[in-house]
Amino acid sequence: MNSKTARWVLVLSSVASLMVALDALVVSTALGVIRNSLHASIDELEWTVNAYGVSFAVLLVPAAALGDRLGRRRLFAVGLGLFVLGSIACALSPNASLLIASRALQGSAAALVAPLSLALVSAAFTPERRGWAMGVYGGITGIAVLGGPVIGGAVTQGLAWQWVFWINVPIGLAAIPLVLTRIPESYGPRARLDAPGLALVTTAALGIVWGLMRGNDVGWGSAETIATLAGGLAALAGFVWVERRVAEPMLPPRMFASRGFSAGTGANFLFSAALFSAVFFMAQFQQISQGQGPLDSGLRLLPWTGTLFIVAPIAGSLTNRIGERTLVTLGLTMQAIGFAWVAAIASPHMTYWHTIAPLVIAGAGISMAIPSAQNVVMSAVAPADLGKASGTYMTMRQLGGVFGLAIAAAMFTGAGSYLSPSAFSDGFVPALTVSAGLSVGGALLGALLPRRTPQMEVSAEVRVERESRSAGPLGALPEPVK
Repeated sequence: MNSKTARWVLVLSSVASLMVALDALVVSTALGVIRNSLHASIDELEWTVNAYGVSFAVLLVPAAALGDRLGRRRLFAVGLGLFVLGSIACALSPNASLLIASRALQGSAAALVAPLSLALVSAAFTPERRGWAMGVYGGITGIAVLGGPVIGGAVTQGLAWQWVFWINVPIGLAAIPLVLTRIPESYGPRARLDAPGLALVTTAALGIVWGLMRGNDVGWGSAETIATLAGGLAALAGFVWVERRVAEPMLPPRMFASRGFSAGTGANFLFSAALFSAVFFMAQFQQISQGQGPLDSGLRLLPWTGTLFIVAPIAGSLTNRIGERTLVTLGLTMQAIGFAWVAAIASPHMTYWHTIAPLVIAGAGISMAIPSAQNVVMSAVAPADLGKASGTYMTMRQLGGVFGLAIAAAMFTGAGSYLSPSAFSDGFVPALTVSAGLSVGGALLGALLPRRTPQMEVSAEVRVERESRSAGPLGALPEPVK
């Protein structure tokens, strides 16, 4: 793959990732208006966010496996088309139930877009350039984090909440023909479809996510919660058992033998849990407890969200110099400090300027951790496993988000409510404290990453693959056998 084509892959994959991330974040500042417009309860608001996360998490690994088999570019384009349709359905939803169903369709489409975009970028660049590419990928995605709350607030306040979904339509329609004409098709190993593994991992993800989401509604000791969580964990155990014995596993157990892959995906789970839960409550705190409109609340989060656009590319370029271990550990420690600081001073009468420093610290921290964790996970596996690794990474991110939101929402409802600014603040403090604690857990896992960079600590299989690429143009991956 020549350098021009690799650049097209990076740009189009990053734009698609931007669209998916933007959709998740523009909703954050629209939740208050959606609650009033559709008369939605906190449970329905949580489902508006998590219906997207459930379908996303459940289908990520199967989508990545199907992309390896049927063609990454082909299914990437299909995912973009479905995402456009889901966005239209969200915008036209007349009630909370249909909005939640439409968000589930969006999440299903995002399950195709997200892991395949990451796999396409990883395959297009050599390991020596992959850290830089991941930094650019994360930086462009960071535009969504930078602009998402602001765009969501501006659109909600200036037009209507439905337009936070309409904005996806032109982006998706413009990207699809370029994907089909500018990105070459690529495949993973032409293995037989692992049907038992596919069924078990889908059941496991659905059971675990459903139990986490319903626990707050029906009680953590209810028969429904216990049954779904137990069923999900049993299916997960069955999946591990099958993958160890099937000839061509969908998720090879050998990948978890790498400390970089295992610790990186674990840290990703916890920092996603912290980030998703904080995003859900932070914008609402600005509106309900601080009395800000949707646009003002988005602007007030810029010290937090804007750092990702600035810091992520720099962190990506530094991974080969100082290693992912330092960046992930330091970054998540900074996020924990920032969240704990905000929780310590939060009240309806809090002065906004007092939050700027902790928001910058938290934002700079996660901006270090995201590209570093992506790079260590994707660099720890052989090129043939890139699709599986990206699917696993994205699945853990979504599962982490659902887990973090479920725990934070339980803490919120136990201590506060939407009845008054003070009542919301009472629940916000313990919810954000949970986010800080999850960040600490991610930092501890980050400390288990290999001390050296992935380029210095790789398996023999990866080294053989790299040597075989040396004859190709610019050291790129050879075109797959079709």
